Amino acid sequence: MATTLPAPRTVGRRRNIEKYGWIYMRASGVVLVVLIFGHLFINLVAGQGVKQIDFAFIAGKYATPFWQVWDGLMLWLALIHGGNGMRTITNDYVSNPTANRLLKGAILVAVVLLILLGTLVITTFDPCPANAAPGTLPTFCSSIGR
Repeated sequence: MATTLPAPRTVGRRRNIEKYGWIYMRASGVVLVVLIFGHLFINLVAGQGVKQIDFAFIAGKYATPFWQVWDGLMLWLALIHGGNGMRTITNDYVSNPTANRLLKGAILVAVVLLILLGTLVITTFDPCPANAAPGTLPTFCSSIGR
């Protein structure tokens, strides 16, 4: 005896949001594993290990576009991945439509705000600002000729 499952519920244009969310979670998870293990290897294993991580180390990393893109991609993928996971949990456990909508809105605001702030830090990081008081700058800034 064959059993036929009814078609899943759909709402207007948001027809396949769950399917695309599921696909995103799998694809971003694979990419995040590579990005995170690369990040951990460079920061904790290569060189002097955890002893090397200080302001100068980060300044050196962010002096090259490669590491800005690497960390930016890791930031975006991880926050969207986590936000999508929280959206899924909210859909599963919050049955009150108003509370569900409010929680998903709060998740969206948090993810967007953190992505904007994180991207701003990554793209505008300058360890030696031109107009800073000389006593407040790290010692390596004097060697760059400012």
